[in-house]
Amino acid sequence: MSIAKMIAAHPDVAGNLNEPLALVVKHMMYCAAICTSCADACAAEEVDAMRRQCIRVCADCADVCDAAFKLATRRTGSNEALLQTMLRTCIEACIICADHCAMHEDDHCRRCAEMCRECAADCEKALATFQ
Repeated sequence: MSIAKMIAAHPDVAGNLNEPLALVVKHMMYCAAICTSCADACAAEEVDAMRRQCIRVCADCADVCDAAFKLATRRTGSNEALLQTMLRTCIEACIICADHCAMHEDDHCRRCAEMCRECAADCEKALATFQ
C-alpha cells in the first residue's frame, strides 16, 4: 500500500496530489521509526552525558516527525499555516538530530543521521510548494 495513493484517493484531493508533500509524509513516518529505533539502540550502549543527549534528540525528532506526518496526511479542510510551521519544526528537529547522531560512530546513529537529513531535505521541498 502506498501512502501517496491513499492521499490521492481522498475526495478533497480529487487526484490532484501534491507529490512533494506525499513523499515527505512517507519520509516523516520512516524518520519517526528510525529515530525511535536509534534512541533505543543508544540506550543499549554505554550511556554517558553525550549518549543521553542523543537519546533525547532522537526521541524529540521522532515525536515531531510523528505529529508532522499526521498533520500532512489530513486533506479534509485546510490548515496550511500550521502545516508549514510543522514542516519547519520537522526540519529543525531533523537537523539537530542528524548533527548529534553524526558525532557517533555507531551504525544506528549513522543511519539515523542519514534519514534525518533526507527528511529535512524533503520537508524543504514540500514547504516550497506552499510559496
